[in-house]
Amino acid sequence: MRNLKMTIEYDGSRYKGWQKQKYGESTIQYKIENVLSKMTGEDIKVIGCGRTDLGVHAKNYIANFHTECELSIDAMLDYLYEFLPEDIVVKYMEDAAERFHARYNVKSKTYVYRINNNKFRNVFDRKYTYHTDEKLDLDEMRNAAEVLIGTHDFQSFTNLKPNGKSTVRIINYIDIIEKEGIVEVEVNGNGFLLNMVRIIAGTLLEVAKGKLKAIDVEKTLDEKKRSEYGPIAKAKGLFLKDVQY
Repeated sequence: MRNLKMTIEYDGSRYKGWQKQKYGESTIQYKIENVLSKMTGEDIKVIGCGRTDLGVHAKNYIANFHTECELSIDAMLDYLYEFLPEDIVVKYMEDAAERFHARYNVKSKTYVYRINNNKFRNVFDRKYTYHTDEKLDLDEMRNAAEVLIGTHDFQSFTNLKPNGKSTVRIINYIDIIEKEGIVEVEVNGNGFLLNMVRIIAGTLLEVAKGKLKAIDVEKTLDEKKRSEYGPIAKAKGLFLKDVQY
């Protein structure tokens, strides 16, 4: 039995996230499993490195699957490229160790949220970047980001309903970089809760617009309670950039 590791790139615009759902075919996992099952003649189950929300994209999503198929990796990549939709590409594949698990072996993930802060939206990039022409205070945004770095209970930064499971996560860094009016908020952590990165991005945007202060972010974090009206950034600007093992 082979254990194959895949690196996947996808445009999440028309999908309901990564994870296969009970009804419907519009998830990334479903599309890939369906093609792999036809290719191998087996009932393939793909293990993903985690969930991505409806409308979120990925540049280097990691997944693995087990198969007895003896096709070469090049032949598999060619098959997947031909039969997957154009907005999903398996761009790399390799034989992995028997015990490799795309989700359980993750050490950290890196997400990037893209903001266009120019006067006009870019017509070619509008599906992949949040646009605002409000002047953004990036220094204050960075000050607020510092509050979130380290080990914290992020219950206030998730739409996950309390279920007894830990909502403690470690944020290793948040980098905020601007170039030619494009602001990228890069967040690296050991794991992320439901909507967590989008809520972080939305909160930092409110700070950058002058609607919140760094002290407000700290209070929200300490409250450990999700506000019903808390900011959540639009999904289209979010990309899973990398997964570290």
